[in-house]
Amino acid sequence: MIRARRETLGMHTLIRGDCLSVMRRMPAGSVDVVVTSPPYNLGLAYRSYRDSLSEESYLDWMEIICSKIARVMRDDGSFFLNIAGSSAQPWLPFELMVRLRKLFTLQNHISWIKSVSVGEVTHGHFKPVNSPRYVNRNHEHIFHLTKQGDVELDRLGAGVPFTDKSNIHRRQHREDRRCRGDTWFIPYETVRSRSARYSHPGTFPVALPERCIRLHGVHPEMMVLDPFMGTGTSLVAAESLKVRSIGIEADTTYVRFARKRLRAMIMQGDTGAVTEDGA
Repeated sequence: MIRARRETLGMHTLIRGDCLSVMRRMPAGSVDVVVTSPPYNLGLAYRSYRDSLSEESYLDWMEIICSKIARVMRDDGSFFLNIAGSSAQPWLPFELMVRLRKLFTLQNHISWIKSVSVGEVTHGHFKPVNSPRYVNRNHEHIFHLTKQGDVELDRLGAGVPFTDKSNIHRRQHREDRRCRGDTWFIPYETVRSRSARYSHPGTFPVALPERCIRLHGVHPEMMVLDPFMGTGTSLVAAESLKVRSIGIEADTTYVRFARKRLRAMIMQGDTGAVTEDGA
């Protein structure tokens, strides 16, 4: 049993603890956006978590966690779940989605493209698959889950300018902006050492949670939750958008990295105050 410890940094709360225990004590309907990337059950080398449960045990565990997420999420909230299967276990994300139908509606299914080849040129980064049976896996899933499937989104807030500017007038758009669609090309930031990845095997780019938050629609009083905070990427994204956030992480070392990253981000503007207490 992990004794939870809470600290506040600027507009953000970092909690070292088990996300199930912490979310049980959070007020119902207190979160606008949940954006997270849980362990994928692919045998990655996390410091404090065994990423190799049986498929049934993993699905049971994730279903319980998602039920707690549903409780703390507002009725008009959004849950962006980043998850991936493997070449040998391609069904796992979809098996989880089938289970979650009793809790959520799958409002949008977004493909996060990490690497793409256009003609003979490759853009982005991928981890090669060393098998003659499979092609390289260059994308992951972002499942946008809501309670009723009726959440209105800020599609232009997460959108892109028109390439053909004549479309602005011809299609009677009010501004040079269109919906980005359900395929997002977000390459990893280039890193050349393990320390540059904060010793975490499953980091994602800041642009990914930032875009999710923008798509839901940013407003000053909103609260973002990441129950698998890792090294704090979702909280860094929330700080970049000047909205409040809560991050939960069981591993003390990852919390330390998250604190360091968030403090550096805040120092670019206001320094903020740090307070700590038991949770």
